[in-house]
This record gives sequence, structure tokens and C-alpha cells, in this order.
Amino acid sequence: QVHLVESGGGLVQPGGSLRLSCAASGSLLSIYVMGWYRQAPGKQRELVADITSGRTTNYADYVEGRFTISRDNAKNTVYLQMNSLKAEDTAVYYCNARNPWTAVGSGYWGQGTQVTVSS
Repeated sequence: QVHLVESGGGLVQPGGSLRLSCAASGSLLSIYVMGWYRQAPGKQRELVADITSGRTTNYADYVEGRFTISRDNAKNTVYLQMNSLKAEDTAVYYCNARNPWTAVGSGYWGQGTQVTVSS
């Protein structure tokens, strides 16, 4: 069993930055693919970025160059640094942990943290 707790969301102006954190507890975390997803009102949950145990990263096209995902296995924590935020980045952001041999979108989920980009 894996437990995930997100933090760092909030209200930010367009062009601003936020850093989300996801603290994980459980066994075999170091082998899991860790990811950030988001869900805006009326839309489906979508992958923002993920990172493997070997720190290979994958980003959605719409965040490439603006967001950076990283992980600290010693602290069992994954981060999402979000820069140059836009209004369309407004969503609930969810942390995810999955075995590397399972499908994207499967695995364990945190409770989510709200990010609102507005002037």
C-alpha cells in the first residue's frame, strides 16, 4: 500500500510560479514511476509529467519547457516546479505512483491540491 500527500497548491498570478510536493509512504517506492496529473472542471484527468526510478522524465506538450518534475528517493518525495503559469493551468493536481509495468493512470493517488492561476 502506498499513501500520497500533495502540498504546495494555491492562487498565483499569470506568469508566476509554484512548486508542488508529494510525500509518499509505503514499500518499494524507489521503483515506482511517480507522476503528476491534473483535472480541470468539466475535463478528464490528464497526465502532466512523470518520472521513472532512473529519473527519465516525460512531459505533456502543453507544459514542456515550463514545468519540471523531480524526485528525491531518500525523502520519498516528488516535486513539480511550475513556471510561467497560465490561466489554463488552473486545475486540481494529483500525485500518482505506479509500478513501471502497469498502465499510465493506474496505481495510487493522492487527494489532490488546487492550483488557481488568476489575476
